[in-house]
Amino acid sequence: MSLNAPARAGTGHPVSKAGARRGATLAFAVQGLSVAAVYTTVPAVTEHLNLAPLLTTAVMVAVALTAGGGSFLGLAAIRRVGPVATMRGAMLTAAATLVLIGRASDEATVICAYILFGLAVGALDIGVNTRAAAIERAYGRSIFGSFYTAWSVGGVVAALLTAGVARLEWPVAAGLSAEAGIVLLLAVCMRTHALPSPAGPSDTLARPPLGRRLWIRLIPFGLVLLVVYVVDSTVSAWSAVYLRQTLAASLTVAPLAYAAYQAGTVVGRAATDRLVQRFGAVAVVNTAALLVAGALAGMAAAPSWPFAVLAAGAVGLGASVLAPLCLASAARLRPAASEMVLARLNLFNYVGVITGGAVSGLLGSTGRFRLAYAVPAALALLLLAAARHFTQPSARPVRRATLPSSGQAPPPVG
Repeated sequence: MSLNAPARAGTGHPVSKAGARRGATLAFAVQGLSVAAVYTTVPAVTEHLNLAPLLTTAVMVAVALTAGGGSFLGLAAIRRVGPVATMRGAMLTAAATLVLIGRASDEATVICAYILFGLAVGALDIGVNTRAAAIERAYGRSIFGSFYTAWSVGGVVAALLTAGVARLEWPVAAGLSAEAGIVLLLAVCMRTHALPSPAGPSDTLARPPLGRRLWIRLIPFGLVLLVVYVVDSTVSAWSAVYLRQTLAASLTVAPLAYAAYQAGTVVGRAATDRLVQRFGAVAVVNTAALLVAGALAGMAAAPSWPFAVLAAGAVGLGASVLAPLCLASAARLRPAASEMVLARLNLFNYVGVITGGAVSGLLGSTGRFRLAYAVPAALALLLLAAARHFTQPSARPVRRATLPSSGQAPPPVG
């Protein structure tokens, strides 16, 4: 064996921080693409199957509910097979459900497909965030934003593909099948890399219980996630419907608000890590909260769809930094049990998605979509109170692993 060959963990996977980061980046891109594929095709699926507005709202809420359950299924899978295998399985399931949603011929089939998608994306969510937290610890600096940049790029690709399919007047099944093919390709391309073990005793073998004090410390992050995902679900799940129903946009134009929102998040998340290193997490969170509040107010008052598209992009620019910084700060509260912390923190995520999706859908079905964007604008200002709880990673990266001796159990590989 060459002396320059990469070190290998006990399971035979090469030890590589860069390789692990590339794999996680692909998984985040898949999650963003899958979610965007579902949300941007809601108007087309609704019109294709002639679904009632209230049923559409109920289905979107069901997706959020099942995603919450899927995150705990993902947690169980992580403990059994590791985060990488969990991510890969969830990605393959998501690809299958996209095809099923597009080819559903009746209400019962499409509802089952949406519910299965919720389970898959929930499991993928906890998998990617657990893996990202471990990789950031290995680097010893803020890199969470780069992962969510990939999430947003995937969302932009899916939204533009949906718009293109509508422009060509192809059936919705064609677009969803193409997006499923991209998901499948990325899942196949993802490789497994072990992370270097931390210096000293491995903290991944210890699973200390999450005490009451930790729950109290999680509350500010939970409230931030709740508000962020109220905003996110209001824009993501309903912006296409808002443009279609309230601003009289065509099916070709309707997905562009989601595309602009995700394009804004690409720019914001690409700059997140550098902004945190230069100005600090607290200043970045405060600025983002003010931008989100102003942009949502602009979206609520938009006189036509071009203004709504621009406002959606500004919302994405501000909201983009909040979730990754929130998850990264929370994971640092208990590094030895980060997957447990993130699974519980995700409860606030899905409460926000359910609340935002349900309220926006109900207001939209009664013709008051503008109010659905005005209310989250006020909520965004509450984030200013939680900004002081955000932290930054230490500057010490994890050292390269030494190979375990024959009598020592290898560290878990995700």
